[in-house]
Amino acid sequence: MIDTNFRSKVKTVDELRKIIGDRPREKTVIMCHGTFDIVHPGHIRHLMYAKSKADILIASLTSDRHIAKANFRPYVPEQLRAMNLAVLEVVDYVIIDSEPKPLRNLELIQPDFFAKGYEYVKGGVDPRTQEELDILERFGGEFIYTPGDIVYSSSAIIDSEPPDISVEKLMVLLEGEKLDFSDLRDTVRKLAGIKVHVVGDTIVDSYTYTTLIGGNTKTPTFSVRFDRQLDYVGGAGIVAKHLRAAGADVAFTTVLGDDALKDFVLEDLGAAGVKVNAIIDPTRPTTNKNAFIADHYRLLKVDKVDNRAISDKILHQIQDHVRGTTVHAVVYSDFRHGIFNRNTIPSLTETLPRDTYRVADSQVASRWGNILEFVGFDLITPNEREVRFALGDQDSVVRPLGLELYRQARCKTLLLKMGPRGLIAYRSMPKADEDVRAFFVIDSFAQNVVDAVGAGDALLAYATLSMVATGNAVIASVLGSIAAAVECEHDGNVPVQPEQVLDKLDAIARHARLS
Repeated sequence: MIDTNFRSKVKTVDELRKIIGDRPREKTVIMCHGTFDIVHPGHIRHLMYAKSKADILIASLTSDRHIAKANFRPYVPEQLRAMNLAVLEVVDYVIIDSEPKPLRNLELIQPDFFAKGYEYVKGGVDPRTQEELDILERFGGEFIYTPGDIVYSSSAIIDSEPPDISVEKLMVLLEGEKLDFSDLRDTVRKLAGIKVHVVGDTIVDSYTYTTLIGGNTKTPTFSVRFDRQLDYVGGAGIVAKHLRAAGADVAFTTVLGDDALKDFVLEDLGAAGVKVNAIIDPTRPTTNKNAFIADHYRLLKVDKVDNRAISDKILHQIQDHVRGTTVHAVVYSDFRHGIFNRNTIPSLTETLPRDTYRVADSQVASRWGNILEFVGFDLITPNEREVRFALGDQDSVVRPLGLELYRQARCKTLLLKMGPRGLIAYRSMPKADEDVRAFFVIDSFAQNVVDAVGAGDALLAYATLSMVATGNAVIASVLGSIAAAVECEHDGNVPVQPEQVLDKLDAIARHARLS
């Protein structure tokens, strides 16, 4: 466990006011304010100089929700940033400012001095500094500018080589939520027997391995020798397999063509223990995406697809399956190959039983799916590209971008996948201000990435089951992230087993104990 002695330095504003008292005071007070995302030598120099000018040094830091000056910031969550400052002997007290500017806390604390870096005074007084100056002058406080011949940048340090503090972030998050590793382990064991109905497009992913044997001298045509072909059930089918591997009782409704791949899909899913409600449409092929590979390079991808919208008859059959299956959760897995579109989604959404946990995932890797067509769901799990596509926003930094999608989607939980940077989760909280939602970041736990394909499917499966089992977004996010890491560390989109998640969790716990 983390030594908590220094935590007594982290105070609320009300606690701090009682400690230091009202002006005039026997001891002088100086206050610094900043993000302190990575505490670097510039910060240390700033704090040491400030402490030399007063008896009590208060370090104030901006809360996570008000940091939007760079992408993927803050890198270090506010509680861990507060601890980083609190362990410094030179710092007497730390506060986390819930406001976007330190103006209100300046009025409440009324320090004798407010210290700012030298860069704030070069070229005249910044308008933001003028606001602070106006408040200081009202009660007789003063500015002090600390030396700054060398200006360091936390963002530059983070961007050049981000430190791996995934376990430290996790420890702080779990402690703040009054959770520990035993809660995570217990949840993995509770996943067995949860009933889930997956509805979505099946894709057969084929890999045709070849050897390059020459090229045509007259045309730019490669000549390759066929070696072997491997077929895998993908799309919504692999989501169903991940859920089943985790221990769930899984029903799967999908549309297949009347062809040989249909038989392959049914046999593969049957062997995995998935109960398949296959609706056969003889007018379309079973979706197949075939990648031709030579010497580990992908030469060509050939797709057999028919992306026409399903007929009304098939739509009604799917609705009947959804209504007729009693489950804990329904997952709509949208790959835009006929089942889901702007005309069918409202009907399929209305079909969902009222008390069923509702999950939606709409992928836009090569199609035009839009996660905002699934409004009011309990859980959605888009990646950054899908969020930008849905909002038509390529400019905003990730955190406010995700918050805007969260508001528009009106979902209860949003897990925004950020690839190697992990995920950012948004969840509804009982607060007076309904526009403000709690969020947190889970860094990736993948140590040796072999193949990232399928990580999102594994995350979706374990997060869904964890939410059904516990209703806790933190547990769901952590276990989903661990499942995604396991998937990344193995070749191919292979269903993640609970034992693999527990082994990964134990490795993280050992790291945490060493930390």
